[in-house]
Parts: sequence; structure tokens; C-alpha cells
Amino acid sequence: MTNTIALVLGVIITLLLIADQIWLGGATTLFLAREFTQLIEWVAFWR
Repeated sequence: MTNTIALVLGVIITLLLIADQIWLGGATTLFLAREFTQLIEWVAFWR
């Protein structure tokens, strides 16, 4: 991954998080965080 691609991805993710906070009140971010913690717990179970 080049620096340009990493920078573009970082900007896109940041803009999506800001848009979620403005228009949806952070609901999508909270949902993804909860699902990610469940995924981590599930993966840790199989370790």
C-alpha cells in the first residue's frame, strides 16, 4: 500500500465518520463498534 492510497483511505474513513455524526447521530459507528467487539470475542473463543 502506497502512502497516497493510505492517505486517501484515511480521509474517506474520517469523512464517513464525520457524516455519520452529523446526519445519524453516530448510530452507525456505535453499531459497528458493538459488532466488532462481538467479533473479537468470537475469534478469541476459537483461539
